[in-house]
Amino acid sequence: MLEPSGPMLRALALARRAVGSTSPNPPVGAVVARNGLTVGEGYTQPPGGPHAEVAALAQAGDAARGATLYVTLEPCCHQGRTPPCTEAIIAAGVARVVFSMVDPDEHVAGQGRAALEAAGIAVEQGDGAEESGRVLEGYIKHRRTGLPFVVVKYVASLDGRIAASSGDSRWVSGPETLAWAQELRTKIDAIMVGASTVVVDNPQLTARPGGVEAERQPLRVVADSRGRISVEAAVLRGPAKTLVATTEASSPEWRKALESTGAEVRVFQADAAGRVSLPPLLSHLGERGVLTLLVEGGGVLHGSFFDQGLVDKLHAVLAPLIIGAQGAATAVAGKGAERMADAIRLRDVTVERLGEDILVTGYVPRA
Repeated sequence: MLEPSGPMLRALALARRAVGSTSPNPPVGAVVARNGLTVGEGYTQPPGGPHAEVAALAQAGDAARGATLYVTLEPCCHQGRTPPCTEAIIAAGVARVVFSMVDPDEHVAGQGRAALEAAGIAVEQGDGAEESGRVLEGYIKHRRTGLPFVVVKYVASLDGRIAASSGDSRWVSGPETLAWAQELRTKIDAIMVGASTVVVDNPQLTARPGGVEAERQPLRVVADSRGRISVEAAVLRGPAKTLVATTEASSPEWRKALESTGAEVRVFQADAAGRVSLPPLLSHLGERGVLTLLVEGGGVLHGSFFDQGLVDKLHAVLAPLIIGAQGAATAVAGKGAERMADAIRLRDVTVERLGEDILVTGYVPRA
């Protein structure tokens, strides 16, 4: 596979800046180059703001005429909250467009390229395709399936425990992992836990990079099938919105009390175990424009996601601790694999250090 060119590398770096702020639009980066020099660059702004191509062309001004535009996704050709990017590219007099990958959105899907070529613009595809696919992984899955890209994240001891025998889980990891986790929350659309996590740990589930509340907060999702969390829970307060997913097993009085705090409470069907059925919940999140869902629940919630084949990516942080304790909570419970041949073996695995902790990231293979 060819390595992305210099301008596309810059466009990819710009696209990464947009991750977490553009949903339901894709995070895209663009660079306008002429005679080997960058004359304009930009990345997708929050919904309603300019797309990457328009921002880069505006910065380039008249220098865009006869130049090459490098962009990490096929330019859009339909009217949304903003006009089609193809119209802006044609009007700017760009001579050549190089994009990484075809936009899977049914409103584009090759039509952007066709519109540019019909206007006499040379078009090339494929530069930086693999890297762009990683940046756009949430957007790609959402456009192809209507569902969010699911990332499970947990912090565990070397023997796989996420808490001591008493249930105490603060703190398994070190300060570098805590800082990484807060930064991660700024790049996702929603964060989900189960009722037990709220009852035991009382988390805020907000994004606080550097200890400061981020301007954009992920939607907080709590799966509480029977109505266990208190109206005083920290997850119901603060700058972020909260969705509590429950079933008919919870009382109407409890639901009304939670709604009085400003939380959104929705009743979903229950699965065979009496818990909130995850597929309908994921469909609902997809319908409301959630591209990426970070699951930070306990072992039971993680096990449910893995058992049902709903996980796309895993962040597993291993801390240099041995907890032991036969009854201590594990990172992933559920039915699991009966034989080693049935175990999930991650692909495209990376390993990095977070202080004394080790971060293992990998993707769940798809049939």
